[in-house]
Amino acid sequence: MTNALPGISANGALRAYQAVERGALPGDTAGQAADAGGGDGDFSALLGRALEGVVNTSQQAEGQAVAAISGHGDLTHVVTAVSRAQLALQTTVAVRDRVLQAYQDIIKMPI
Repeated sequence: MTNALPGISANGALRAYQAVERGALPGDTAGQAADAGGGDGDFSALLGRALEGVVNTSQQAEGQAVAAISGHGDLTHVVTAVSRAQLALQTTVAVRDRVLQAYQDIIKMPI
């Protein structure tokens, strides 16, 4: 089995997932940050918190756009918020595609 992402080992990916579960941010020098999600370690809960973040980002972008339309917002804040929402959505779609591909690969495995 070959590594689909060159330069990323299985152990490195595992450490990254564990760091995210603890609430650590990428590039966090301490390796740990405050756990905002309860720390139950359940993968479905981790995905649920991530999706809540995507929804919150989209709602913030909508709020910025409404404020700009009503004359109380700054165009720079609107563009930044919309860009963040777009990136969050693209990331969500990429993760979904990877999960589906992994599921299909598992289904194709001989027993």
